[in-house]
Amino acid sequence: MRTDSSSGTLPAREHLPAGDAGTPVLDVVIPVYNEEKDLEPCVRRLHDHLKRTFPYAFRITVADNASTDATPAVAARLEAEIPEVSHFRLEQKGRGRALRTVWSASEAPILAYMDVDLSTDLNALLPLVAPLISGHSDLAIGSRLARSSRVVRGPKREFISRAYNLILRGSLQARFSDAQCGFKAIRRDVAQVLLPLVEDTGWFFDTEMLVLAERAGLRIHEVPVDWVDDPDSTVHIVKTATEDLKGVWRVGKALASGSLSLDRLARPFGDDPRDRDIQDVPKGLARQLVGFCVVGGLSTLFYLLLYSVFRQFSGSQVANALALLVSAVANTAANRRLTFGVRGRGGAVRHQAQGLVVFGIGLALTSGSLAALSAASSDPAHSTELAVLIAANLAATVLRFLLFRAWVFPDRRDAADDRPSTVVASHTPAPAPTYATSPAPAHATHPAPTYATGPAPSYATGSATPYATDPAPTWATGTDASRATGTDSPRATGTHSTYAAGPAPAYPAAQAPRYAPVRPHDSTEPGDER
Repeated sequence: MRTDSSSGTLPAREHLPAGDAGTPVLDVVIPVYNEEKDLEPCVRRLHDHLKRTFPYAFRITVADNASTDATPAVAARLEAEIPEVSHFRLEQKGRGRALRTVWSASEAPILAYMDVDLSTDLNALLPLVAPLISGHSDLAIGSRLARSSRVVRGPKREFISRAYNLILRGSLQARFSDAQCGFKAIRRDVAQVLLPLVEDTGWFFDTEMLVLAERAGLRIHEVPVDWVDDPDSTVHIVKTATEDLKGVWRVGKALASGSLSLDRLARPFGDDPRDRDIQDVPKGLARQLVGFCVVGGLSTLFYLLLYSVFRQFSGSQVANALALLVSAVANTAANRRLTFGVRGRGGAVRHQAQGLVVFGIGLALTSGSLAALSAASSDPAHSTELAVLIAANLAATVLRFLLFRAWVFPDRRDAADDRPSTVVASHTPAPAPTYATSPAPAHATHPAPTYATGPAPSYATGSATPYATDPAPTWATGTDASRATGTDSPRATGTHSTYAAGPAPAYPAAQAPRYAPVRPHDSTEPGDER
């Protein structure tokens, strides 16, 4: 999986303004391969529909996937006859490759695609893109499996489609209903950050994009569609299904191992109500409680099973310690991944060590309970031992959750807010020179004032220039000059940006200014957050 995409913070969702007539708001891509017969009727029908019903400027882009028939000639003729139609030629096959290429190059704020057979009724196009235009959603998909959808297709295609979506729900925990419908749209600002993470270039491209978007917390809008199966479809069902299953395995493995980091996309917008600080409402508490209870119930069964096994050849205290130790390691690993959402191997050893401390507290509670039972009865029944252990484990479970939430797996956003502000390694500035606090000598009769950390830097000729003859550099308080270009400021190389805000004020010759001590750059200035 690709993890080298540069991170980016997406802007808050906003309603797109009605732009100039020549600026397309919507770019509908039609990926084709050897579709010389269906291409022209499809494009003309789509163009007529958009002209009549779409209130914004639009463009239709034909993405030719290395066709070997007359498709390129048909696309070129349509481009010449219809101003809103453009043609893009790729020399390699792959629907995903075509969409990634055209979407990455498009300047339209809303990007969509549909299959050339137009199996989906075009009346669903405006409802598809409307939530993206309004800023309500990030992606939108047409769904043939929604309750209000009206679909006409054979039982074989129906079975394959439903079986595939069941596989996605079971293996990748996907919550969207239809991954394969060729009728989707995405906001361009979302696509710019999401597409570099999508590896597939074929039919699995849609599914991978949706899974990553959902895991990253993006909002996916589903539109029920009317859909009529195309009996002349050139899609090879068996080959496509095989490639899709391989993609499911690859993405599932990457997500399970943590090799695909979605931190750059998680909660990308600043208007998520779950990110608001609301008094007496802890963040994520309900979800964590449910996950912890599920993991705790399974861990308790596992613990009791182990205790019963170890009790066959050891005493109650030894069996309890061994069973609790093994189940505690499994419990910490499961809670780390499922309850508190920590992915990857980073910090796993430290989390297990902290979990063992929590295990020690649980061991003290359960062992103390067994000791009290032994003191009360010389030969307690096995069922009595289990009942005592269950009660002790309930108390230990409550304590374990509190320690896990507050100490072992604290909220990473809260922890980041509590840490002192720091700058990432690639943006570490060199310490700013501290000026002497004693009065500086007059500029007209003495050399430039010395700095606390060494001689003053040369400005124009390599030596200190008297301020009486040349204006001194102005130390402004603005942000780095290179911020506007989108590149890192020169502070990364150990020097500060040049702040040229104009000539310095003239100083009287009889009195030199006092230079206040200057601190190094505060690491929390705008643009330094990562």
